[in-house]
Amino acid sequence: MADRAIWKGILRVGAEGVPVKLYSAVIDRAVRFNVLEKSTLTRITQHMVNPETGEEVPNDRIQKAYEVEAGVYVRLTAEDLEKSKPKESRDIEVTRFVPASHIDQQWYDRPYYLGPDEGDAAAYFALAAALENEKREGIARWRMRNSRYVGALRSEGGYLMLITLKFAEEVLTADELPRPTGRTPDAKELKMAEQLVLALEDEFRPGDFHDEYRERVMKFIEAKAHGLKPKLRIVGRKKETTSLADTLAASLKAVRGNKERAVA
Repeated sequence: MADRAIWKGILRVGAEGVPVKLYSAVIDRAVRFNVLEKSTLTRITQHMVNPETGEEVPNDRIQKAYEVEAGVYVRLTAEDLEKSKPKESRDIEVTRFVPASHIDQQWYDRPYYLGPDEGDAAAYFALAAALENEKREGIARWRMRNSRYVGALRSEGGYLMLITLKFAEEVLTADELPRPTGRTPDAKELKMAEQLVLALEDEFRPGDFHDEYRERVMKFIEAKAHGLKPKLRIVGRKKETTSLADTLAASLKAVRGNKERAVA
């Protein structure tokens, strides 16, 4: 668990109030670059510019607005937006508990750990154990940093985890997707697809997954920082086959070959 909490609150389950600290469960490792002027290496700043005149627009002349139809805007002031912010609260209210299998993966957004705060932590660990034993997740609502959230409360490694959930208007169901067209796979293709799934059967190992792009870029940057002149290897694309059966057969052959080499 991270060392520094990013927020504190009270987890409320019925009449019970449990003081908790919120910790981020993920770290943003994205590579971010500074934008410099090429000749002077001075960092460049961004400005608001009128695209019609090319002139910079100062902050006191900037107006926020929402386009309701083409060319028609509803203007909003800072006071208007301030009124829309939710009132500050430290309560994380659990409204109900549901079977863990009832929440589809597409609803999950960003995970956080909830750690016990001050005082007796018995109620905290009792709740974590109950969620684990009963295979349940709590549906929670809270307000944090001028935003409203809904989330799933679950047990993870003996601690509580709170995962923000997307709102209903953000989630698309499979029924909303275009219906697939074309022929259905034949019995041979289905059998080969099943064999491919079984051939790749294994355990989930999170440590296997790395941001290869970030690793290549950071290695390249580190080498240049030490005065070297490295070259980035171009990642090529594999030639695609047109037949589904040929694709499945090639995949099976590659998987079996890799397993044989691993055993040897």
